[in-house]
Amino acid sequence: MARPIEFDTQAARESAMVLFWRKGYLASSLPDLLEEMGISRGSFYLAFRDKRSLFVECLDLFAERTHEMLARGRARLAPLDALRRFLERNFLRADDRHSSNGCMLVNTVIELAGVDDALSARASAHLHSLQAEFEACLLESGFPKARSAELAAFLMTLNEGLRVSSRRNVPRRQQLERIDTAFRLIGSAAA
Repeated sequence: MARPIEFDTQAARESAMVLFWRKGYLASSLPDLLEEMGISRGSFYLAFRDKRSLFVECLDLFAERTHEMLARGRARLAPLDALRRFLERNFLRADDRHSSNGCMLVNTVIELAGVDDALSARASAHLHSLQAEFEACLLESGFPKARSAELAAFLMTLNEGLRVSSRRNVPRRQQLERIDTAFRLIGSAAA
């Protein structure tokens, strides 16, 4: 009979997600994970099976939270304002200790393309789903279907670039200027 799990699996998963987000999948060793999660090797295998399975859970959790962030904005802001707020979120909070981590989804695509295509594809699918939400916001703002798809792809490229730039520690002011430029262009496309 298996021993019962005697630790907070959600808190351990949170800790693992932050480590994977910061260091990447390949650089996060099992000893690193155990230390970060504050659990033993036996507890790890009992609760999470293996590093790859845990990473998939963390990647999906990160994607879920990313979608929730946009959904919260859409619930209280006009669609274009929600998109803008979503893109600005990492650069407006100077105290956010994770802002220089970029995006775990983007990081995973970059790190694992050609190394673990299944994990890279999973992250890419989450990004594609987010781009579909961008498109829905643009449609709701009155853009025609084809223009919404085009602008959503543009915003996803901007989003991905911003997340990589945050890893390079590009100053916040410059990041926000790029977002301003994008929304000026979108505003002119609406005219």
